[in-house]
Amino acid sequence: MRLHTLHLQAFGPFAGSHTVDFDALTRDGLFLLHGDTGAGKSTLFAAICVALYGDPPTDRKLQLRSDHAPAGLLTEVTLEVTLAGKRLRIRRVPAQQKPKVRGEGTTQQPAETHLSQWSPGPSGQGHWEALSRSHREAAEEIKTLLGMSRQQFCQVVLLPQNEFTKFLRASASDRKDLLGKLFHTHRFGSVESWLAARKNALATQRDKARTSVVHLTERIQQEAGKELEPHEGAPLVADPATLTGPALAWATALHAKAVAHERDAATAAGLAEEELAAFRDAERAVHELASRQEAHRQAGERLKALDEQTDLQADLGRQRQEALQGQKVAPLLEAAATAAGQHVRAQEDERRARAALSPEHAALGAADLTRAGQRLRADIGALQALLPDETALQQQMTDLRKLDDERQELAQDLNDAEAWLGEAPQRRTELRARLEAARTAEEAGRRHTAALDLLAARVDAAKRRDAHVEEIGGAEQALAAAQDAASEAAREHIDIRRRRTDGMAAELALGLTDGEPCAVCGSPVHPNPAAPHPDQPTAADEKQAETRHAQAQDTERRLRDGLQHLLQQAAAARGEAGGDTALADLTAEHATLRDLLAAALEAAADSGPATEELVALERRHAQTDEARTAAATRLAAADAAYDALAHRIQDLDRKITGARAGEPTLTLRIARLTRTADHLTTAAEHSGATARTAAEHEESTRAAQQAARSAGFDSPEAAARARRSDEEIRSLEEEIDQWREQRAVAAARLQEPDIAAAAALPPADPGEATGRLVAATARHTGAAARAVHAATRASALADLLGQLTTHIENLEPAEHAHRTVDNLHGLINGTSPGNRLRMQLEAYVLAARLEEVVAAANTRLTRMSDHRYTLVHSDGRASHGARSGLGLKITDSWTGKERDTDTLSGGESFFASLSLALGLADVVTAESGGQALDTLFIDEGFGTLDEDTLHKVLDVLDSLRAHDRTVGVISHVPELRRRITHRLHIRKTTTGSTLAQLTEAEQ
Repeated sequence: MRLHTLHLQAFGPFAGSHTVDFDALTRDGLFLLHGDTGAGKSTLFAAICVALYGDPPTDRKLQLRSDHAPAGLLTEVTLEVTLAGKRLRIRRVPAQQKPKVRGEGTTQQPAETHLSQWSPGPSGQGHWEALSRSHREAAEEIKTLLGMSRQQFCQVVLLPQNEFTKFLRASASDRKDLLGKLFHTHRFGSVESWLAARKNALATQRDKARTSVVHLTERIQQEAGKELEPHEGAPLVADPATLTGPALAWATALHAKAVAHERDAATAAGLAEEELAAFRDAERAVHELASRQEAHRQAGERLKALDEQTDLQADLGRQRQEALQGQKVAPLLEAAATAAGQHVRAQEDERRARAALSPEHAALGAADLTRAGQRLRADIGALQALLPDETALQQQMTDLRKLDDERQELAQDLNDAEAWLGEAPQRRTELRARLEAARTAEEAGRRHTAALDLLAARVDAAKRRDAHVEEIGGAEQALAAAQDAASEAAREHIDIRRRRTDGMAAELALGLTDGEPCAVCGSPVHPNPAAPHPDQPTAADEKQAETRHAQAQDTERRLRDGLQHLLQQAAAARGEAGGDTALADLTAEHATLRDLLAAALEAAADSGPATEELVALERRHAQTDEARTAAATRLAAADAAYDALAHRIQDLDRKITGARAGEPTLTLRIARLTRTADHLTTAAEHSGATARTAAEHEESTRAAQQAARSAGFDSPEAAARARRSDEEIRSLEEEIDQWREQRAVAAARLQEPDIAAAAALPPADPGEATGRLVAATARHTGAAARAVHAATRASALADLLGQLTTHIENLEPAEHAHRTVDNLHGLINGTSPGNRLRMQLEAYVLAARLEEVVAAANTRLTRMSDHRYTLVHSDGRASHGARSGLGLKITDSWTGKERDTDTLSGGESFFASLSLALGLADVVTAESGGQALDTLFIDEGFGTLDEDTLHKVLDVLDSLRAHDRTVGVISHVPELRRRITHRLHIRKTTTGSTLAQLTEAEQ
């Protein structure tokens, strides 16, 4: 990877457009980025990361949009870079808000990606050829060419500020996480996770199989019951070894006992069944004899009761004979009764009809009544001919009233239209004045809204400024206390170390044993060992003091960083608030402006209603003017029609009045005459009906009397009393027939041979026979139940034995599979006794990578440390049961001993970590596909080095140029500005940071 140019605008602290020419900057292979704190040195690398991957470094929360940039300038980054031999131009525009093209406010600018490739021409000229505008396609192309992820790129290309020593001093687990991400070895961890999941799954299957076996053994014990003594040799849940073969042998023995019990119970049940059959036959014979004796007694009693009803049956026969004779006379009796009823009704109808007649017609006969009705109907015909004229008169009068109502309405409409048109000009003037006032208020509201947004931002900034100022006071006090505590802890640590050093001889003397050589002089004789002082500190005391000192330093550092952060936040808030203007003044100004805005908005809200009312007024004016003209025209026509209709009504009314004869209408006159004619006709008809029904009644009465005497009755009334309905006659016949049949059945029953023979025998005793049968039944039931229980138990135990055999066959391979996977997982996880180093599989793979990193790092570390220090990879077992395999030690050639990396000084830790980071970059580059990384950034850390060591480190960095690698150093150290010729100076101002490329070293 070789960088050519970087163009950025409105990005981070850079408000305008800036271009970095890396071709010129990296001409010597080593260049420097320097400037004030917070100017944006590290932001340049973030811009490179955004161009390549679309996002800033993973460990930074960077605001891409510059707060200093003008609203119309888009935030974007353009990088020209050569990857795997291809020269690319990558332009990224992140998602952001931009001003609207029309109107006020902002709109969302979507993220854009433009990927182009330089295509050289045949004559030396070339052009950029667009490859893709897809985020996904561009990301895949760049990652394929670069060969590493964004996290790997940030770890390998940029050696981050304050991050050098983390990997050097990290614990084995933290080092494993970082190396795993860089070398993609998490698949080995996935293997371990898969084995753990597989072990748990197999354990679940095994436990399920064990549970099934245990449940079956419990069911077998329950089925066996206490009689078979199932607890002898039963398998135990606490001893899984008894759940296989021993459990099967135990269940087989129980089943054999159950089969023997089944045979014995079946024999006893057979004997009881034979006894029960004999008693059942005897009991059946006794009950049959008792039944026949009871039947003989009941038949005798029934025959005697039926003989007592002989007289009653004779009377029923007489009633039946009279009812049959009465049925022969019944039609003539009914005809006489019907004729009498019809004659009475005809007389009553004639009386009611004559009551409705007038006195002049009441005494007339039937013929006279008919002639009077015919004369009235002739008069009615003449009147009906005049009905259409009467209807026409009514309709014309109705039309006349409607015309009059219409004339009045038209006159009122005309008056209303003229009145409204007179008031319209004044209303139009008022609405135009309201509309002009609303538009003026709307313009003022827009001005107030813009000013209110700016003022609200200042109020928020002032609140944050005051809060930060208050927090700064507390932070300064806490920092002062922490500095005092750190100083006190340092003095205590130095004092304990000095006193322990002074008493080191006594500490060594505590380990001397008579007869064993001294570790210092080698003598086995110790005549005068040094004695410890009463307050002699121990190594543990020194370690505790050192820990307290480190903790106090960490607390002081954390509080100092927090104070610095608060100061920066306060300064930023002060700038946003416009200085030190009091929050109360800003709040009061904000409230006043908000009230003005509310008033303006309320006044502006009338714009819509006023416009709508003015439009409605003009529309109604046109409609009302048209309505006035139409009303005047229609009123004139209505007056003419009214006069003509009034003359026609007067002529027709004189003709109809004479025909009414005092009635309100012709219809009422016709109705009265029609009713009178109907009454006359009805009275004539009823008079004739009365004479006819009288003759019919006399004739039917003579016929009924003659028929009754012929049937043997004294009178028609006696014949009527003897009558019965068909249902009653059938009931008498059925009762007589039923008595005869029942008497014949009872007599025949007494003559049956078996019934007569049973009556001659002594009385039977069914109770005694039933008692003997009940006792035999109880004995048989008990024996059968015991046999069924024994058979059921034997069958159930046989079935459970089969199930147990199947489950044990499933349990044995599950036990074997779980033991196999458990042993393998323990070996890979480092918890098995067979893994002496307690090293996990992923750590084992990473240990090989770490050896390569250490080998690459030592080529630089020996030069930087003047051949004093060498990094050593350790795979020895860690203490306290911790994981091993990724340990790091430092070998000091001056003492020949290994020691922890924590014992290095700050400068030593820097160049050791730098060597380790460079080695890590080499190995990761080779691991990611061997793509050459021509540019490397180192962010800070040089301030911890003395002058000689600084020169050695820079010599090592210079040597990277021999491998075509360019190193960019980000630092504040003045010595670097004097030594490095090509520099990029970043300056910060109140309006945003700027860039300046320099090609001369400082003097």
